[in-house]
Amino acid sequence: MDYKKSNAPLNTVTRDLVELAEDTGNVYETVCIMAKRANQIAAEMRHDLEKKLQEFASLNDSLEEVSENREQIEISRYYEKLPKPTLIATQEFIDGKLYYRNPTKDRSSLD
Repeated sequence: MDYKKSNAPLNTVTRDLVELAEDTGNVYETVCIMAKRANQIAAEMRHDLEKKLQEFASLNDSLEEVSENREQIEISRYYEKLPKPTLIATQEFIDGKLYYRNPTKDRSSLD
């Protein structure tokens, strides 16, 4: 899913974890699923931001001549205004857009 087009809220929202855990039947498992997805989203966002900022990096940086680049500042502000990865992951879970499986449960069902 594209995190830039997410309909996740920008501010923290209180959620009922018991209600969220109805799909898995386990609050801890639900939180782990959302946490793993949030880590994936954060890594993707970090990679995209670094890639965009690399375009503006100069090879001759010296401590005296560090100049602020307006485009760099705008890109950084854009990423700061995006919803946090945990909010995006939670919204994806609520919307049913996450695929997850528990290998231990899969293994026990085969026996």
